[in-house]
Amino acid sequence: MMRGLTSFFESHPMHTTLITVTELSHLLERGERVRIFDCSGDLMNPPLGLEMFLKSHLPGAHYADVQGDLCGSVADGINAGRHPLPPRERVAEWMGQHGVDNHTQVVVYDQQQANYCARLWWLLKWCGHEAVAVLDGGLAAWQAAGHAVSSGPAEAVPACTLALRDARVDWLTTQQVAASLGKGPVIVDARARPRYLGETEPLDPVAGHIPGARNRPFQLNLQADGLFKPAAQLREEFLALLAGQDPAQVIHQCGSGISAIPNLLAMEVAGLGRAPRRPARTQSRGVRRGRCGGNPQPRGRDRSGASSRAADAGLAVRRRHGGGVCR
Repeated sequence: MMRGLTSFFESHPMHTTLITVTELSHLLERGERVRIFDCSGDLMNPPLGLEMFLKSHLPGAHYADVQGDLCGSVADGINAGRHPLPPRERVAEWMGQHGVDNHTQVVVYDQQQANYCARLWWLLKWCGHEAVAVLDGGLAAWQAAGHAVSSGPAEAVPACTLALRDARVDWLTTQQVAASLGKGPVIVDARARPRYLGETEPLDPVAGHIPGARNRPFQLNLQADGLFKPAAQLREEFLALLAGQDPAQVIHQCGSGISAIPNLLAMEVAGLGRAPRRPARTQSRGVRRGRCGGNPQPRGRDRSGASSRAADAGLAVRRRHGGGVCR
């Protein structure tokens, strides 16, 4: 981080993983430079996200559409799949249009168990912006604490510039992930158990999972009240899942690069995310390190029998630098 930014955040401690309702409330009361983004959505019913935002959101929040604002297109040439990455330059431009510069603490949330907002969390890390955190418990926790909410469109804010910095995360292609199979990395599949087992597949053309992948649905990171589990509990659960494997070698994967990221975030919260790792996604399971992605395989067939369409769809990402302060 450049000296000017270091100096700024020495007097304004940044939140880089989770932020509590109390912490956010204090930042807002002190008039700190904070921008809030509501990433609520529904991949099966895209208009629903904006409807939810217009009905109720945190005061001052802006809406980020997971498919319209946080995804690119195959034409961008970065990667394929249902939810391709947008170019970093486009992300930075969009954030600047919504009042985010390099001195802004960004807070993201959604109403879907931190599934979609983690995408924006990762994209900002990819742009080199560390000061971004997920609101623990989201809108429900904010309301439960007795805080007011707003409705209707977002308020306009002055545009500014978010300058790109060195990426704090990285991504791998499906081909790179495939080449790593059996050579050390552990793939963690964030999809629901029935999709992992190939018992059902509502979205992708191929059912099943990447050979050797271990299943941890992203919802397991949360308590019944919607808050993330304590760091010590998350650490214990992930270490049990890895069974002695190096956390730095984890590849997080899902169906299209969305829901693998909450597992990456949870490992950061647990103190297991300091070393590089790669998430994966399956575009038919996507694979990514530090993000999400990968390609699933047909039930009863090994990777060599997977369709070329599935083989071209995934990507993996990794954490390039250590995370900052938890919470």
